[in-house]
Amino acid sequence: MSNVFLKTTRITLRYITQADFNELKVILQDKEVMRVWEYNFKNEDVQDWINKNLELYKKHNLGYFLMIENISGKVLGQAALIKDIIDGCKYYEIGYIIKKEYRHQGFATEIAKALKDYAFNILNLKEVIFEIKPDNIPSRKVAERLNAVVVGDFIKKVKDKNMLHLIYKLSNIK
Repeated sequence: MSNVFLKTTRITLRYITQADFNELKVILQDKEVMRVWEYNFKNEDVQDWINKNLELYKKHNLGYFLMIENISGKVLGQAALIKDIIDGCKYYEIGYIIKKEYRHQGFATEIAKALKDYAFNILNLKEVIFEIKPDNIPSRKVAERLNAVVVGDFIKKVKDKNMLHLIYKLSNIK
């Protein structure tokens, strides 16, 4: 398996490895970056995150990936194309976690579009979703820039907290 999952003009998505622990720790333990998760990651949680994604790669060749800026080689954050089940329905979800110093530069939109294109053109999916908390306006704008629309909501349980999430859906209409 190549270490690169997907590449855009400015970004390379690459598979997470055990060697990324410290880089992931910087992202996942930044309270401002992870504020919408309403959870503070401990070192064990970071390791669980790595393990979970390594398992997802083996099962589906999908999960969260590190976002690397092509020119500088700096880690911008993480992005995902991942299988999910909401109220018994199966979906493929696009997600992104951007370091605060790289926000508002179009990286989330660029990578979300690339993941959408991958889902539709490579995996031949009919639709993808974004799960976004109502107060996460920047993430909502990313989904809306790609023409995703709200089709419902659900309560997502994260570490014993119930959190309302909107379901944005983007359909592959040809």
